[in-house]
Amino acid sequence: MAVWIQAQQLQGDALHQMQSLYGQHFPIEVRHYLSQWIEGQLWDAIDLENPQEEFKAKRLLDSLIQELQNKAEHQMGEDGFLLKIKLGHYASQLKSTYDRCPLELVRCIRHILYTEQRLVREATNSSSPLGGMMDTMSQKYQQINQAFEELRLLTQDTENELRKLQHNQEYFIIQYQESLRIQAQLSSLSTLPPADRQLREPTLLSKRATVEAWLTREANTLQKYRLDLAEKHQKTLQLLRKQQTIILDDELIQWKRRQQLAGNGGPPEGGLDILQSWCEKLAETIWQNRQQIRRAEHLRQQLPIPGPIEELLNELNSTITDIISALVTSTFIIEKQPPQVLKTQTKFAATVRLLVGGKLNVHMNPPQVKATIISEQQAKALLKNENTRNESSGEILNNNCVMEYHQTTGTLSAHFRNMSLKRIKRSDRRGAESVTEEKFTILFESQFSIGGNELVFQVKTLSLPVVVIVHGSQDNNATATVLWDNAFAEPESLPGRSFTFWQWFDGVMELTKKHLKPHWNDGAILGFVNKQQAQDMLMSKPNGTFLLRFSDSEIGGITIAWVAENPNKAGERMVWNLMPYTTKDFSIRSLADRISDLNHLLFLYPDRPKDEVFSKYYTPPLSKAVDGYVKPQIKQVVPEFATANSDPASGNPTYMDHASPAPVNHAHTYSIYPPMSDSILDADGDFDLDDTMDVARHVEELLRRPVESQWGGQQS
Repeated sequence: MAVWIQAQQLQGDALHQMQSLYGQHFPIEVRHYLSQWIEGQLWDAIDLENPQEEFKAKRLLDSLIQELQNKAEHQMGEDGFLLKIKLGHYASQLKSTYDRCPLELVRCIRHILYTEQRLVREATNSSSPLGGMMDTMSQKYQQINQAFEELRLLTQDTENELRKLQHNQEYFIIQYQESLRIQAQLSSLSTLPPADRQLREPTLLSKRATVEAWLTREANTLQKYRLDLAEKHQKTLQLLRKQQTIILDDELIQWKRRQQLAGNGGPPEGGLDILQSWCEKLAETIWQNRQQIRRAEHLRQQLPIPGPIEELLNELNSTITDIISALVTSTFIIEKQPPQVLKTQTKFAATVRLLVGGKLNVHMNPPQVKATIISEQQAKALLKNENTRNESSGEILNNNCVMEYHQTTGTLSAHFRNMSLKRIKRSDRRGAESVTEEKFTILFESQFSIGGNELVFQVKTLSLPVVVIVHGSQDNNATATVLWDNAFAEPESLPGRSFTFWQWFDGVMELTKKHLKPHWNDGAILGFVNKQQAQDMLMSKPNGTFLLRFSDSEIGGITIAWVAENPNKAGERMVWNLMPYTTKDFSIRSLADRISDLNHLLFLYPDRPKDEVFSKYYTPPLSKAVDGYVKPQIKQVVPEFATANSDPASGNPTYMDHASPAPVNHAHTYSIYPPMSDSILDADGDFDLDDTMDVARHVEELLRRPVESQWGGQQS
């Protein structure tokens, strides 16, 4: 919902605060009639402290006036005539007010939007999805902007300290030259008559002592200034790294992920203007600090003073070079992806962009970008920084393009408009893989320098996976490959785990197919519940009630949870979770036999006697001894619940006898998870993805619940 629609619903003091935002400087009618346009502009992308951004602000002002004029021209009827005059008047008024200072218009509208969002947020229940989303976005942008303001202040502070250091050092050098002059005068006294020497020498010696004492004190002061400055630069670089991590590893990666999902028909990934403005601010701040560090190094070389400053400056220079290298290499991105299903001999396009190109003046010597197609194996090796021969897996025509700087948008990009894949070289599949399952990628690479060849960068970026076809009949299968890859190939490790949901789900399916198929079809396995849910379900049941659920801490594991008395605290009940069973365990002894072994397990949740459910799967008793040999028997034991006589028919008390179970009525249907008439397993014991996707989506949502409730406590 648009902010303006919500702002109009404010009441009381909040409504008065909202109305007070408007006046001659910006009429409320303009906000009303251009609400959608206003909220669609990237006001945050303009740096109000940078006079060079005035061009962007002027473009927004002109667009605003044009929108008002268009709105006025489309007004009809008697009321429309008056509104046409009014809107035309506002257009002239805004042009007159802000034409010479367009940045003030941006500042004004930004303040209005921020205040409206705050008022709406405060009036909206923060627990609602909309309130929560607005709050999160606002907080995120606010934190990033606050960090930039802190970086600006830190950089200004170190600039002032550097100038102070330079001024003190220059004065020190002057005094040092004075000490050399005094020393030269003392040396020349030897040529004078003794009387003249005795007359002048005491004064010169006194001057020399005074100057040398001052130089000693000032040398220590200069060394302290240098160390203090280096410590301040260390603090700035720490904050720079943190801010760069948020922007590159969070925001930019999320944009790339949205771009990938947009290829599957998801919502548009969104523009890059805000990201570019953040990256440019990073580049500007990094470069300012790098120049400061170099100036500090020059001052140290100009006046060497023994101490640790040389090592500190070398470390700072190395760190900031790493930071700017990471920024430049990470912001060389693909703005428009090539088609993911690529047909040979067919024209295709792509656009690459350097988000910091304009700020670092890369366009002063425009770099050339080259595109090549490589295999999936080569791409993986490249991502691991492995040394591989840069062999192409095919030939792309028109694969070189020069990056161009667009003054109006401030972007540096290369538009490949007429590429064509002439041929493709496939790997040796040996019949195991269809050509529509073989993936490639387009590698874009370039080289450029910044700061008068101070730093030279080799940059590379990979497109989304590409499937190459030679005929239209292959299009559907190739599309299926890239759809799956876009949706699921990206790692998405579950909270607190080292594996993804799909790895976990595949383990569950494999375990069920091999060992649990009949129990799943009988409805005996509840499966997709977490530990907390199992505890809540069991605590309302009699002791000895148990359920089977898939382990959320281990791939391909199933665990038994049951309710029983706490042996360490009389009168208290608790839920126990057995260590998960895996395929290896069931190859030794089946699930049914293991349940049979555990006499403290009485009822399958909610109230089915376990023998009624599992007895048909028990292994028959061993035959009598043959040829004098007795066959050994494997049985499962849980020490805390073992008894001297485990035969429930013997009448001897067991641990479970300490609490009398509630009476059980067997007249109704026993299971809340009925037998699977539509099994997710087919006749061959294999899984059909279409039939399991609903379960998968539900479980993925289940496992993504907050860490404290989902994964807290003892692992199972």
